[in-house]
Amino acid sequence: MMEKKIGALFDLDGVLLDSEGIYTQFWDAVEEVYPTHIPNFSSVIKGSNLFEILHDNYPDDETRQKVSDMLHAFQRDMAFVFFDGAMEFVERLNAAGIPACLVTSSDQRKMEALYRQHPDFKSHFQSIVTGDMVRHAKPDPECFLLGASLIGVDIHHCVVFEDSIKGLEAGRLSGAHVVGLATTLSRSVIQDKADEVIDSFIGYNLNL
Repeated sequence: MMEKKIGALFDLDGVLLDSEGIYTQFWDAVEEVYPTHIPNFSSVIKGSNLFEILHDNYPDDETRQKVSDMLHAFQRDMAFVFFDGAMEFVERLNAAGIPACLVTSSDQRKMEALYRQHPDFKSHFQSIVTGDMVRHAKPDPECFLLGASLIGVDIHHCVVFEDSIKGLEAGRLSGAHVVGLATTLSRSVIQDKADEVIDSFIGYNLNL
């Protein structure tokens, strides 16, 4: 594994953070106040950044602003809880000299809330790509290509860790090796969109 330089590109929610269920509850509540009438709306938007969610689903600026304010208030007060074994796995990569990059659709305001709760989080990553750093959201591979560039590793030598359909598709399109986390969706749903599927990082090791 160490004969070539390898990089690791991590999504955040549903991969490192056990937060997708909380977001589902939030967007279900928003749907009651500002209905889009899209079936399973909270699932449909998984992997999308806030700009995309607002402009694709809410018709006017006033509604977009109100939904945005609701989300930022929610994220300011939410508890950021990591999956068991997730950050320990990142720490093992750090110790092995494998550069890691966080690649998330989250905006900078959410990330600042995360950093306040976990001040040492950023130190585990050589670079961090947020949703407001790219022009095209997942499933476009732009975010992962940027992440690979920032850590100086060829994308074909990178491993993408994702849980959402859009994220897995973006990983595949980028040319990286894709590991699907069966945290948000079942194994049966994501197995055809990933090179391998795992239930968690506990006991997992890169074998490339």
